[in-house]
Amino acid sequence: MNQNPVTATNRLEINASRQFTPWLLEQNLSLAFTTYQAGKLFFIGLQQGGKLSVFERTFERCMGLYAYGSSLYMSSLYQLWRFENILQPGQVHDNYDAVYLPQISYVTGDLDIHDIALSNSPFPKGKIPSSGLNNSENLIFVNTLFSCLAKVSPTHSFIPLWQPPFISKLAAEDRCHFNGLAMRDGQPRYVTVVSQSDAAEGWRDRRADGGCIIDVESNEIVLKGLSMPHSPRWYRDKLWLLNSGTGDFGYVDLERGSFEPVAFCPGYMRGCAFHGNFAIVGISQPRHNKTFSGLPLDEKLQQKNVEPRCGLLVIDLRTGDIVHSLRIEGAVLELYDVATLPGVRRPMAIGFKSDEIRRMVTMG
Repeated sequence: MNQNPVTATNRLEINASRQFTPWLLEQNLSLAFTTYQAGKLFFIGLQQGGKLSVFERTFERCMGLYAYGSSLYMSSLYQLWRFENILQPGQVHDNYDAVYLPQISYVTGDLDIHDIALSNSPFPKGKIPSSGLNNSENLIFVNTLFSCLAKVSPTHSFIPLWQPPFISKLAAEDRCHFNGLAMRDGQPRYVTVVSQSDAAEGWRDRRADGGCIIDVESNEIVLKGLSMPHSPRWYRDKLWLLNSGTGDFGYVDLERGSFEPVAFCPGYMRGCAFHGNFAIVGISQPRHNKTFSGLPLDEKLQQKNVEPRCGLLVIDLRTGDIVHSLRIEGAVLELYDVATLPGVRRPMAIGFKSDEIRRMVTMG
């Protein structure tokens, strides 16, 4: 895995399809996405003249991303961050109408955190731990290393909340590659795992068709036979899903227990967000190693005579058509998560590589 950050010597090209910027303007929307391979958090918006605005900050192995109100949450190598937009509506700073300032960090250690979210109550039903009750934030995350759903703690690396029924022990072994989390009614409801393995890195032997979705509330497996599933999301009364090993974006028919493909995406999919009638999906160039090779996606790309690419795809949920795209070439090869920033025209963030953060002082 390439962990080298993007530098001035590494070529990076970001090109939008013809109607991508008018679509952002029409939707009054900006986007954020992470790339752990390059160690960058990117913001995509519009300049005053309507041209694409691209802003990035460096965070080592940044992955999970979750936007709520004026807050933006992000996981990195050994921390979970909360950023706050410090601008009020109508305010601008250097022509940016949103400035995300890092305000809180939880030091978790390297847990290989994947999806993150906020719950509307501290703990799922019947899952009340013995410590951490004074923590005000209901920030939960997929603890991939320990194969469990976890919560941040003011005193510990994490508080375990729930684990798949087939996981017999919480151990730092990445047994099933637990990666995805879908919230429903403010509570964690559906999760994705790459396999039902209960041994250290056992999921690697079941990549092609061992993936499944588990209902957190009932502990039941609602769908099997998936290939490297990621980014489950509950939206408009449907459970949407990236079946990454086949390249299919679609939804789960919970009554029939089936996956219904909606669009084929030419790349290894991770990261999914929704806005109006559209889904925004991240795609990556698959690494040529044992984790990503030999998946059904390889054969599908050959059948369709297309090369895998890296970037964002905008899918119209009404037709299943990929109507807009953002293509990324050069130093960035893989994405993990994407978030929508409604009502924001041109966002930026404050990082730690310059003295700028010293001068960003706010008063409540």
